[in-house]
Amino acid sequence: MTNRQLKSLTCIAVVMAAGFGAFAPPASAAGLRVQPGDSIQAAVDSARPGDIITVLPGTYHENVLITKRLTLRGYGDRTVIKPPAATAVTPANPANPARAATACSQADTGICVMGTAQEPVTGVDIRALTVSGFKRNGIWASYTDRMNVERVTSEKNGTWGIAQERSTRGTFRRNTARDNAESGIFIANTVEREGGATDTLGAVIRGNTLTGNRIGVTVRRVRNLSVAGNTVTGNCGGVFVVGDEGEPGAGDLTIRGNRIHENNKFCKGNSRLPDIQGVGIVLTGAEETIIRSNSVRGNVGASPLSGGILLFKSFVGATNTDNVIEDNVVRDNKPADLANQGTGSGNRFLGNRCDTSVPAGMC
Repeated sequence: MTNRQLKSLTCIAVVMAAGFGAFAPPASAAGLRVQPGDSIQAAVDSARPGDIITVLPGTYHENVLITKRLTLRGYGDRTVIKPPAATAVTPANPANPARAATACSQADTGICVMGTAQEPVTGVDIRALTVSGFKRNGIWASYTDRMNVERVTSEKNGTWGIAQERSTRGTFRRNTARDNAESGIFIANTVEREGGATDTLGAVIRGNTLTGNRIGVTVRRVRNLSVAGNTVTGNCGGVFVVGDEGEPGAGDLTIRGNRIHENNKFCKGNSRLPDIQGVGIVLTGAEETIIRSNSVRGNVGASPLSGGILLFKSFVGATNTDNVIEDNVVRDNKPADLANQGTGSGNRFLGNRCDTSVPAGMC
């Protein structure tokens, strides 16, 4: 074979290799392991985007701050994150994202996932671990996209169990949020100011167990989200959909196939809400929301919000409009299984199996 032929074959081989390389599977993500005595935060800091951090069984006393794409996974109730010893807290400063992120991680919150308006953190995956006993939140996220929280237990935290604001396409699946002082799962546009609803681009709250909290699930000033297949019991209130007079309005939600039973714990009211007890599903200031095929039973109380499924007059004057409440089993709730208050229009109650309603005639 001549030198010219050898060179030709070499060129062909290089071109073919380059072509096949475009279809080669990507390199697998690197793995880091954390064991008791190690720092989860140190592993997060040293990880590259896309890395998987496995936290071995044990108890870890620290706050964790995540600002890049990675997976943090443990061994369920055998991997526990608890508060560290008291440390000095950096004051929050919204104008300085780095400082705000640091403040979040130090401010008595278990796991903070923090992006910025210019660069949301994408693809963070938190799964199979327990976050317990923090003075504020178990998990808090701001400016994220496609964050997934799965098979996490968040318990006995001073505000929210699992919370997210200013974020899109989040998924919250098969978690347990129990005995948190506010909502077990809380999704909002922002907690710092009033404003129109955020389009979550299809966020999902599915298959979670929410018990012993002030409210099981709160979705506040957001749109385009589903709450499906959850078990919500033993809270003061079950599911709250909250809007206000901002534009766009809160709504375009689906609440479907949930079991919302006996949320009869008593919680004292505050400046935003009256006493809460015996609340199944409440819509206040919501539009174009579908509540379908839920089991809402045994929610009993004397609060203005008590009962099975309630369209409640908004405290800021926003009305409930064009909502559909259909094919639910709503029984043994007091003072009523179904209630439609306020001056909203276009709300439809169809095919529900219930015994009492206000006004009468909706069952």
